[in-house]
Amino acid sequence: MNVVNRVAAGCRLSGDLQFDGGLLVQGEVSGQIKVNGRLIIWKGGVVRGSVRVQGDFYLFGQLGAKDASPEDTQLECIGMAYVAQTGVSTGTLMAKRLQLYEGADLRGPFKTLKLSGALPVLHDVQPQQPLKAPGSRP
Repeated sequence: MNVVNRVAAGCRLSGDLQFDGGLLVQGEVSGQIKVNGRLIIWKGGVVRGSVRVQGDFYLFGQLGAKDASPEDTQLECIGMAYVAQTGVSTGTLMAKRLQLYEGADLRGPFKTLKLSGALPVLHDVQPQQPLKAPGSRP
């Protein structure tokens, strides 16, 4: 899938934003952000606020403000999150899976998104009858 939206270096967008077809951020984006597709924060790009990504997430730049708390920026990624050597995350990062590359800077917390089909708890599983050897009596 190609990324069809771009915020160029030197540009700033803020507010309640939605992007269909992915987003490449080379400038600054902040606010309530929904990306239907992949999100790429390029080196020099900054994203702050509440972000939901319906695809994979690639971090080469900055997620969250440099001195902000992890609660100020939260990103939820339905796919895989990749944090490159130049990537810095000070926000809360939630994704199905995470891949950190050597030199990546993950300062905020990371949470794994669980699938809805949870495993059963031990006491919820019915005990099975022990197996009997052929020809044995009860």
